[in-house]
Amino acid sequence: MQNLWNDADAEKMVADYARKGVDRDLALRVYTTRLLGGEPRLVLHGGGNTSCKTKATDLVGDEWDVLCVKGSGWDMAVIEPQGLPAVKMGALLKARSLDKLSDEDMVALQRSNLIDPSSPNPSVETLLHAFLPHKFVDHTHSTAILAIVDQEDSKALVKKVFGDKMGYVPYIKPGFDLAKAAAEIFYADPSVEGLILDKHGIFTFGDDARQAYGRMIHYVTMAEDYVARNGKPQAPKAALPAKLAKPSDIAPTLRGAVAVARGEGRFDRMISDFRTSDAIVDFINSAKIAELAGRGVSTPDLSIRIKTGPMAVPAPDMDKLGDYKAAVRSHVDAFVKEYTAYFETNDALDNVKRTMLDPMPRLTLVPGLGMFGHGRTLKDAKIASDVGEMWIEAVRGAEAIGNFHPLSKADLFPLEYWSLEQAKLASNKPKPLTGQVVLITGGAGAIGAATAKLFAANGAHAVIVDLDPAKAAEAAKAAGNNSIGVGADITKPAEMRAAFDKAVSVYGGLDILVSNAGAAWEGRIGELDDATLRKSFELNFFAHQSAAQNAVRIMLEQGTGGVLLFNTSKQAINPGPKFGAYGIPKAATLFLSRQYALDYGAYGIRSNAVNADRIRSGLLTDAMIASRSGARGVSEKEYMSGNLLGQEVTADDVAQAFLHQALAERTTADVTTVDGGNIAAALR
Repeated sequence: MQNLWNDADAEKMVADYARKGVDRDLALRVYTTRLLGGEPRLVLHGGGNTSCKTKATDLVGDEWDVLCVKGSGWDMAVIEPQGLPAVKMGALLKARSLDKLSDEDMVALQRSNLIDPSSPNPSVETLLHAFLPHKFVDHTHSTAILAIVDQEDSKALVKKVFGDKMGYVPYIKPGFDLAKAAAEIFYADPSVEGLILDKHGIFTFGDDARQAYGRMIHYVTMAEDYVARNGKPQAPKAALPAKLAKPSDIAPTLRGAVAVARGEGRFDRMISDFRTSDAIVDFINSAKIAELAGRGVSTPDLSIRIKTGPMAVPAPDMDKLGDYKAAVRSHVDAFVKEYTAYFETNDALDNVKRTMLDPMPRLTLVPGLGMFGHGRTLKDAKIASDVGEMWIEAVRGAEAIGNFHPLSKADLFPLEYWSLEQAKLASNKPKPLTGQVVLITGGAGAIGAATAKLFAANGAHAVIVDLDPAKAAEAAKAAGNNSIGVGADITKPAEMRAAFDKAVSVYGGLDILVSNAGAAWEGRIGELDDATLRKSFELNFFAHQSAAQNAVRIMLEQGTGGVLLFNTSKQAINPGPKFGAYGIPKAATLFLSRQYALDYGAYGIRSNAVNADRIRSGLLTDAMIASRSGARGVSEKEYMSGNLLGQEVTADDVAQAFLHQALAERTTADVTTVDGGNIAAALR
């Protein structure tokens, strides 16, 4: 592993932070923490921690010896000084004389001694950093180190690889007990330059930031070199089908299988992130991949991300896809059963009240293709995939020099169900559409963009489809929540299919369709040329049918229901003069929505429509408003507010109606009128 320390970069960071009142010690602590955090083979997504011992002044001007240690929730790759809260050293050192200290009391001790009480919680390994005498201490979960400690004879192997330069600490759950044990091992031989924690990771330390960081890179490199020199031949590969299915062929099936059923047709859905590379496929094609996955995680820290370990499923045979859904669900059921037994067995060992986490896998290995990370958000799914890549690297190394022998699941349980993590469950309130994917046609228009923004604010990831890809991307950025824009002419079936395929490739599937795109042509129906009427039908009817067909195809594969929402316009009920080219196909689309409700209700797929009127948009432009108000013989203001409420209706009002229908779990075949009140357009 390359040592990335650069004197010029380090001094520039010191100078930049000095102008903000940050001292040299803390600036260099930030510098090397970022170097460590930027290397995924060392730490990932909040893992690892660092510290430095320095001085800090409180609000009344008193100076204290403090430990600046990584705070909970901070990512080492992008850490700032405030991500290393200062804790008074005196109280931390006194804790070493205690015989025991609960996790809750440990957190209280650390928080009560913060210089800034608004700081994040200091790391769970704060006391370990404090009990070591060195000014700078670094801790990572290096995959190369894990390859060595995830062995049955790890203590002997650590001695063989590192000699007397590194102390060996048997596995103990992070917290007070580990801190005391690690300190005792260090003080038994203060000449060591670091500590190897069995089944866990590595600590290095030094008198300055460069020395501690340099030792980390040095000893990780020693581990990498040992694995490279002593690697044995790989295990045989499993036989693969002659014709493999594509990831998109199985993604909806897998996504549906890992959704958590809440009863009566309700599901907590997951987002899926597909990840592949030559290295990933080479490893998961092993004939023993299911056994390796079943052994567990390479370091206990990963249990927060991928539970007790990955799930391995069979390679998908393109010629037998009809049987694959049952095979996937069988594997998911087995994973759930095993996880539930793991929880119940370990939970029964004491009287602590715990809430079982959902038992679904967070990482699925698919021989021949790659892996899928699962999470309630795209961010969580991508984190699971990142973790999966590092799990593969650690296990590959462990198998190369011996046999992957991680921490037992019984020992993993106290960390996965750490009391402080359990406390977070009560405050973890997902949004109404968390875990769901919505595709919106005409997504860059006024109604589409407003709908995308509202759905994303309620937790959904939005696929915004528009004829103009630049405008679709702009609308996706405005919606937020990792939404995406897709350019497509939805009157062309191939482009429509590609837009839905994009939803599958990015998120794993689809839950809600808002079929919104439309355009209007004017003229008296008896004088309208066929080409114009057919053009209107292509966009205002057949595109809705094409979108719904694609949505239903995915929803049926998932098996978790779904929602079809159509923008049908008040013209479907109350036609206007010279507007037949628009109203006639919209009337057909209104009945299309009801036909979908009738044909697919048994599969949990709901279908509803919104009849909106006079919404300023790309369809109802200023020129169109002038034309329509003229046709009715009223002013433009009177035309736009010509309803029972006397108020103009906006795109946001339509978006609210779509959201209501998406959330109304027992409503289908509904038509909601959003027009401020027009008796002639009211349904009977």
